[in-house]
Amino acid sequence: METMLQFFEWNLPDDGQLWNRVAAAAPGLQEAGFTKIWLPPSYKGQAGKADTGYGVYDMYDLGEFSAKGTVETKYGSREEYLAAVQALRKAKLDVVADIVFNHRMGSDATDTIQAASMNWQNRNEALGQPHTVQVWTRYTFPQRQGKYSAFTWDWQDFTGTDFDQATGDTGLLQFEGKRWNDHVSREQGNFDFIMGSDVDFTVPEVVQELYSWGRWYARTASISAFRLDAVKSIDSRFFDGWLQAMEQELGRPAYAVGEYWSGNVQELDQYLQDCGHCMALFDVPLHHRLRQAALSQGSFDLRTLWQDTLTDHQPRYACAFVDNHDTQPGQALESWIPAWFKPQAYALILLRSQPCPCVFYGDLYGLADGSAGPVPWLWDMVWIRRNLLGNDLTDFWTDDGQMLAWLVKGRSPVFVILTEADWKQYTLTDPELAGITFLDITDPGHKVTMSSSGAGTFTCRPGQPGIYVREEDWAKRTCGQLPLMS
Repeated sequence: METMLQFFEWNLPDDGQLWNRVAAAAPGLQEAGFTKIWLPPSYKGQAGKADTGYGVYDMYDLGEFSAKGTVETKYGSREEYLAAVQALRKAKLDVVADIVFNHRMGSDATDTIQAASMNWQNRNEALGQPHTVQVWTRYTFPQRQGKYSAFTWDWQDFTGTDFDQATGDTGLLQFEGKRWNDHVSREQGNFDFIMGSDVDFTVPEVVQELYSWGRWYARTASISAFRLDAVKSIDSRFFDGWLQAMEQELGRPAYAVGEYWSGNVQELDQYLQDCGHCMALFDVPLHHRLRQAALSQGSFDLRTLWQDTLTDHQPRYACAFVDNHDTQPGQALESWIPAWFKPQAYALILLRSQPCPCVFYGDLYGLADGSAGPVPWLWDMVWIRRNLLGNDLTDFWTDDGQMLAWLVKGRSPVFVILTEADWKQYTLTDPELAGITFLDITDPGHKVTMSSSGAGTFTCRPGQPGIYVREEDWAKRTCGQLPLMS
């Protein structure tokens, strides 16, 4: 079964060592059970070595040119990046590249043009007539001097921005003769603009350049999958053709997952329809449902957990996750799931039939600022998913919805029971399990031996999961002993 790891968090040190850590960790990640590794943006950002990669300046600069005060990116040099990718590929891990197309930041010079001030709360409403502004929209990349691409950007390649150099005004500006794209989220009237210089996907030369860059990047880094940033703000018709072009370049199908940040599953359904189901989407509604359960003080009905989630509506196109770099403490979309519920949350996405759930670096290793530690049993759940889990799943519930349990068969039986409230137990009867001894990986001293008729009583402690595997299967596991991170 597929499992993706997001191998970064927001507050990693600016030491240029992440690519080296990726390369060192690759064999252990594969043995633990991961199949895809999502890496952060690999190209130069406006803040140089302090940029996480989302403040995109030059997508051709993978840590090669002296720009923005540094040659390396926050994560290392071009050579180190390519070596990390090759180490992952050698370990038979798919490399998921983070693609940020919506905006550019840190331009090299300004343009003086006409633009109208727009209402932030209703981006379709102009607050006055166009007036003269000085905007940072000229991207000439003088350090690169046309290597890899001679394309340069000016104001005509963008729809708007949020800073007037002449006055210091930080209001929203729409350039004269431009309009926000129609095929985006309707949040705040139109959510085309996020930050910086907003890329105009109606300009043919811009679209051609994004195709050209994608082909260059796929060839250069041997990328096999894509995480697409902020798709709610990008023309929903763009990615179908772009991903087809990447597949032609790669000579094989390319996995893609988009970030459409909305808790409204109908919006996700509509985007998938509009983009021709060319990608999966992160299941943001499920993330919010998991958080509701964690904060409910034991009153959440676990039978309703998947209600109005993408996992329920379109499971084939859902990428389940618990937390990520945007939801971690201190970030704009902070919605961190409390530590006590993290093991249950991961059991719910890893030990079921989701096609490719995503594990967060900060949950696997802990956050760099020390505000959160590693989630217990997370490595073990990834190993179980890869080595034991099958597709034959049966759910069991209590009438009050305070307990959820399920049995998975197919390769080797796995039984999970969890609660958000008091201690729970469930008596399972299945003749196919007769005589099997299970142990709870969260309490390996606790074992359940099924009777000759296949009956056994399984328990979980208050607010915790019980994860039961065959005793002999547990003896085979190796991931707990691996040096997975230097």
